[in-house]
Amino acid sequence: MKTKFLLIGLLMLGLVQVSLAQEPVTITFWHTYNEVSPENQTLVDTLIPQFEADHPNIKVQSVPYPYDGFRQALLTSAAGGEGPDLVRLDIIWSPEFAEQGVLMNLSENMPDFDELAAAVFPGPLSTNAYDGAYYGLPLDTNTRVYIYNPELLAKAGIEKPAETIDELRAQCEAVKATGESAFVFSDGGTSGWNLLPWIWSFGGDITDEAITTSTGYVNGEKTVAAIDFLHEMIDSGCFSDGFVGSGIDTWGGYFGGTIASMLEGPWLYPSAEGQYPDFEIGAALMPAGEGGHISVVGGENIVIGAGTKHPEEAMEFLRFTQSEAYQLEMSKVGQLTVLTSLLENEYFTDHPYYGIFLEQLQTARARTPHPRYTEIEGVLNDAAQFALRGEMTAQEAMDAAAEEIDAILAES
Repeated sequence: MKTKFLLIGLLMLGLVQVSLAQEPVTITFWHTYNEVSPENQTLVDTLIPQFEADHPNIKVQSVPYPYDGFRQALLTSAAGGEGPDLVRLDIIWSPEFAEQGVLMNLSENMPDFDELAAAVFPGPLSTNAYDGAYYGLPLDTNTRVYIYNPELLAKAGIEKPAETIDELRAQCEAVKATGESAFVFSDGGTSGWNLLPWIWSFGGDITDEAITTSTGYVNGEKTVAAIDFLHEMIDSGCFSDGFVGSGIDTWGGYFGGTIASMLEGPWLYPSAEGQYPDFEIGAALMPAGEGGHISVVGGENIVIGAGTKHPEEAMEFLRFTQSEAYQLEMSKVGQLTVLTSLLENEYFTDHPYYGIFLEQLQTARARTPHPRYTEIEGVLNDAAQFALRGEMTAQEAMDAAAEEIDAILAES
C-alpha cells in the first residue's frame, strides 16, 4: 500500500515518466500514377497496406499528380517548405532537383545506402548521381531493345537478327529488295533517347565521366563515326528518314511489314496485343559496336525531400520500395524491376518478353546526369540534324556541339 501511494505521489510530482502511445506518423508520397491505373491500384490497395501492417507507427499518404505540371508543383512546394516526404521522380529531373537543394543526400544520410545501391542495375542507379553524391535510388526502369520483324527478315532471306552494327549494315540491301518502301531500321528524331544507343555502342560519349568537358568526347572519333554511320544509312535509304523529322510512322511500318527493325520499350507488347494479336515480335539486344550492346535507360527514381520532418520514416518506406516484394508486385503492372536479384525469379524467367529488357539493362546507360541536361540534349539534337541532313559533316557538327556543351558545363 505504501508503494502504491509513493508511486501516485511521484507521478503527481512528474518524477516518473509514463510512455504514452503516440499517434502514427504520416508521410506523403507524391507520384504521377494515374488514379485509375493498375500501378496506382497496386500501390494503394496492396503495397501501402502491406507496409503499414508491418510498420503500424507509419501511415503513407499516396498523392497522385498529372505529369504535366508535376515538376513545377514540386519546385513550388519545396520553395514554400511544404514539400512531400517522398517523390517518384523522372530520372532526367534528379540532378536538377539535387542541385537546387530540395533532395536529401542519401549517400551521406542513409546508413545502408551502399547496400541498397549495390542491389540495383548500375545504369538506373547512375541517374541519381550529382556532384559526387547520390540523391535517390531507382524505383522502376525501362530500356529500349532491338525489335525486329522475323517474317520480313525471312522474306529477305535473313535467318537471324543483326547481332552487330556491321551485320545490320550488311542486311540493308536484302531488306530493301523486299519492297519499294522497305527499310532495315527506323526511328524518329535525334534526341538522346534516339542517338545515344548508337553513340555508346560505337564506343563514343557526350562528355567525360566527371561531366566536366565535352571536347574530345561528343566530337571524338567514335561519336563522329556513329553520326557518320547514321547519315550514311539514311542517305542510302537503308534507314528511314524518320531521324530527320519526316514524320514516318515507325510502328505503322513495322507492323505493316515494311520496316525490319526499330528500338522500343516493353510498352510495345501490350499495345500490340490489342491491335496486332497475331503479329510475331522479335526482340534482341542493341546491335553491338566497339562499345558493346549499349542502350538507354528510362524510368523513375524515388527520392526524399530535404525538408522532410520525418526522415527515418521516409527512409523506411524507401527501403520497402527496394524490396523484392515491392518490385515484383509493381513489375506485374508494367513497372520493370530495378533489382538484379530478380533476374532469376521465375516470374521474369518465364515472362514472355521482360527477359530481354532485363538483360539489356545490365549494360544500358543513363542520359548525361546533369542539371542542364535538357540544354545539352538540345545542342546534340541540333548538331545531329545538321549532320544527318548533310548540311554539315559529322565532324563539323560535333565540333560545334562540343563548344556549346563545354560552355554549358563551364557555367554550371
